[in-house]
Amino acid sequence: MSVPPRTITLAFTGASGLPYGLRLLECLLAAHARVYLLYSPAAQIVARQELELTFPTQPAAAAAYFAERYHAKPGQLSVFGREDWFSPVASGSNPADAMAICPCSMGTLGALASGLADNLIERAADVMLKERRPLLLVPRETPLSSIHLENMLKLSRAGAVILPPAPGFYGRPQSIGDLVDFIVARILDQLGLEHTLGPRWGASRSAPSSIERA
Repeated sequence: MSVPPRTITLAFTGASGLPYGLRLLECLLAAHARVYLLYSPAAQIVARQELELTFPTQPAAAAAYFAERYHAKPGQLSVFGREDWFSPVASGSNPADAMAICPCSMGTLGALASGLADNLIERAADVMLKERRPLLLVPRETPLSSIHLENMLKLSRAGAVILPPAPGFYGRPQSIGDLVDFIVARILDQLGLEHTLGPRWGASRSAPSSIERA
């Protein structure tokens, strides 16, 4: 009996760090996950600023754009507008298996911590929390105010995973892409999706030590 692909809602908001989100989208599609993609108008501005990319405004055009860019299979990727209240992600009767907001702005973080849902991204995340499904937030801001930290604590207590994009250096990264992959790998781990994005701690110690052999 074949296992159906996992369905992941992925949202881009207006924080810096869109390379993380796009790499995550690429990896989700490569892992054969079905993806529901949402992004805010502020994320479109960030895309132009950070990557010189222009995201389509209309969902159908956006779905075609990202499907071609990342070689999605037919029906694998769906894009929904910020007020598409009839989309699957808007209701707990048809939730995705998990959701990641990458990057997550402090505005979105604050709205979620306050239980607000004024757009589809916030509503989809609220559905994840109330349905006790995995919600991963990748907040990109520095330094963090006490309000930011309190909001993160509230969301962590509500069941969300707070995963700041703070890459480690024990793998000796050689490029910005390596640093991006470090964070995306941690997100994929949380989503339960296999990947080969980088070395794992202790993986090189395959041979038993002299103490173990003794």
